[in-house]
Amino acid sequence: MKALLRITLLIAAIVATGVTIAQAQRVLKGTVYMDGEPAAGVTVEVHKGGTMTTSFDGKYEVAVDPKSKWIKFTPLATGESVREDIENIQGDVFDFAITGEIPSGDGGANVAAGGVVLKSLEELIKDQDQDFMNELSLYTEFYKQGDYKSAMPHWKKLLKTYPKSTSNIYIQGAKMYEDMIEKAATKEEREKLLNEYMKLHDTRIKYFGQEGFVLGRKGTAWYKFKINPNDDEVPTTDELKKIHKTGYEYLSKSVELQGNETEPPVLVLFLQSTVALFKLGELPQEKVVENYEKCTEIANNIIAESDDEKEVQVVQEQVLPFIEDLFGKSGAADCEVLIKIYSEDYEENKDDIDFIKSMLRRLGRADCTESELFGTATERLYELDPSAEAAFNMARRFLKKDEMNKAREYYQMAIDQETDNTLKATYHYERGLLRYAKDGNLVGARNDAHRALELDPDLCEANMLIGDVYVAASQKFEGSALEKSAVFWLACDYYAKARRGEECAIDASANLAKWSKYFPNKEEAFMEGLQQGATYHVGGWINENTKVRF
Repeated sequence: MKALLRITLLIAAIVATGVTIAQAQRVLKGTVYMDGEPAAGVTVEVHKGGTMTTSFDGKYEVAVDPKSKWIKFTPLATGESVREDIENIQGDVFDFAITGEIPSGDGGANVAAGGVVLKSLEELIKDQDQDFMNELSLYTEFYKQGDYKSAMPHWKKLLKTYPKSTSNIYIQGAKMYEDMIEKAATKEEREKLLNEYMKLHDTRIKYFGQEGFVLGRKGTAWYKFKINPNDDEVPTTDELKKIHKTGYEYLSKSVELQGNETEPPVLVLFLQSTVALFKLGELPQEKVVENYEKCTEIANNIIAESDDEKEVQVVQEQVLPFIEDLFGKSGAADCEVLIKIYSEDYEENKDDIDFIKSMLRRLGRADCTESELFGTATERLYELDPSAEAAFNMARRFLKKDEMNKAREYYQMAIDQETDNTLKATYHYERGLLRYAKDGNLVGARNDAHRALELDPDLCEANMLIGDVYVAASQKFEGSALEKSAVFWLACDYYAKARRGEECAIDASANLAKWSKYFPNKEEAFMEGLQQGATYHVGGWINENTKVRF
């Protein structure tokens, strides 16, 4: 038995020696490139191995020790080294690009800058690349189990070394990043993960193309995680500008490249980012009109040309109306622009009830109710169809003429006749504005706004109105200094709700930042026995609960 053990150990020692000798004799060779050309004057150094400097052909050949950990490339001109782990290198031929890409068809290994293997899934399986298959197997198993933390190290190895193997790396990687971002414990962790997620889109474009499509997905992801209505930390104006500029850059390039192939949600986000930058003073009015017309044209082309019935339905029933509404409320659709758009069309469609209604909605949202076109069309619509909507337009007409009694009468007629809750909500909201701005009737304005929210909870303007009403009420509110300033807690509750609506987000954020400065201070609250987060009741005609905060 002992003899057998000695023989076994001897064989093992011989094998080990043979392996060491074989490894010691390994020679690594290849070509070094800079900006697509062979690079001369680059020092190539292997840890515990050989060293040499490339000539004009960029070629190198160095010995590798069994204990070598890395190979390093250092241009003499810059002295800035680039290093790659030896364990990442398969075979004995390793071409390397310090800057730029390795030219295709050079006869070298199928490798790009940094030791990246540019082979497809089929090629890697055919070659029986064990490192690839092991990492893919481990990553896939963890991914299927939803254990993204364990999957990530193997996924990152695949992304780094085999970025052209399969598009699933990017599709499933996006799912993992979104999950991790949503679960991030700190803002710093969230930002780090989001930056990595954004770079993932760039890598996908580099190796799989589809730039327009991927940029649309990138812009969508950017907004999903940068504009969070439930985030307690309100972005500053400068931060909002940076967020929207970045999102706009991704989305505008996507729409430019995709054209009629643009995904419907990207069209909506593109116009939203356009309007946001216009409101922030970063885009001119002409650009808003141009982008609106571009979105409308693409949406109409999708409806006319797409074979996907579901897509056509979504664009027709959701995307186009949203685009119209967004543009109408943007502030860029002023009277001059809209009258230019609609004047000729009206003469051809003055007997078309649906056309007149659509036109009047747009003119109304743009506060263009004093124009001759609005007046003529309003009266024509009332002749053709004395409906709730026609009464609403008449109310606006009298409001602009400062005939308040007539305006109130027609608002009430519109409310009484309307059966569509969304439209009725708008009528209540506008009557509330009249009561607030013209009559100084804060209670009536608040009640109309609440009724509007009961009918349409997504009408963010109604939340803005209640916030404004409570700000106006704070100084006249009866009670102590703390009771007066506590009204600002409630006002900011409504601004926070309004911020969830895209069209109100910027103004609501500004109001939150402005009026939160008037919250009761800690000393006043302490004297009243109030603690952070406690429920506080604002009495009087307001009669609502809020939360204590400083």
